[in-house]
Amino acid sequence: MAELSANGYELAANRKRIRPGVILTWTLLLLGGLLMITPLLYMFSTSLKSAGQVYDLRLIPLAPSFDNYIKVLSDGRFMRWFGNSTLVATTVTLSNVFFDSLVGYTLAKFEFRGRYFIFLAILSTLMIPTEMLVIPWYLMSSQLGWLDSYWGIMFPGMMTAFGTFLMKQFFETVPDDFLEAARIDGLNEFEIWWKVAMPLVTPALSALAIFTFLGNWTAFFWPLIVTTSKELYTLPVGLSSFAVEQSIQWEMIMTGAALATIPTLVVFLVLQRFIVRGVMLAGLKG
Repeated sequence: MAELSANGYELAANRKRIRPGVILTWTLLLLGGLLMITPLLYMFSTSLKSAGQVYDLRLIPLAPSFDNYIKVLSDGRFMRWFGNSTLVATTVTLSNVFFDSLVGYTLAKFEFRGRYFIFLAILSTLMIPTEMLVIPWYLMSSQLGWLDSYWGIMFPGMMTAFGTFLMKQFFETVPDDFLEAARIDGLNEFEIWWKVAMPLVTPALSALAIFTFLGNWTAFFWPLIVTTSKELYTLPVGLSSFAVEQSIQWEMIMTGAALATIPTLVVFLVLQRFIVRGVMLAGLKG
């Protein structure tokens, strides 16, 4: 009994020593979080202000109104840009999930000559800055007639080295016994990949889909270069032109930016557990 009491007192003492550090850590995290979301809050706040209140720095408007949202949503250009971004981001995401997982599965589960050389060649592309690839992409698009088209916007991101690497690392953790059992049951290699291996790497697929969608939703540099007609603008490019045209109406610019941010926030809040789980497992199993 005396020993248990001593352990209890020691545990209580440890808790007292740890508590100030925990409180300090949570305080710093809270302050850092507030600092990071302040620009976002100011953006949403400004979108609810009238033109005369734009330069008022208070986060809570004196007379909040949704008139700016009604004006932006009634503008046919904005809805066209929103639809273009949705189409591009969704198509590229589906392409990445399919092709990156297929290539990753091939590199992880098949033995063939040159496999490691191919994998290293794919990884080496990660070291090339995107800005250096713009000229080859543009020349290719020009020669193939893809300029100012949806395909011209999407083709550079239809497959990625990051997605291939991520899926390969996860497929290597799938037991070969499962695949052999599927072959004995008469499944072909495509069916084994689709019906057996893919369900076992759902966290990686979810993380890849989320990262790809968010990256293409906010893409600006390449869509700006490859498109010339405003009907094909994606949302970031469209908002930039809207900002030039409406350089004085900052409340309208903030409203468009707020509407463009909402889908990314929804995707992240709903699927954030898949992001954390996928990245954690990739680090542990890679």
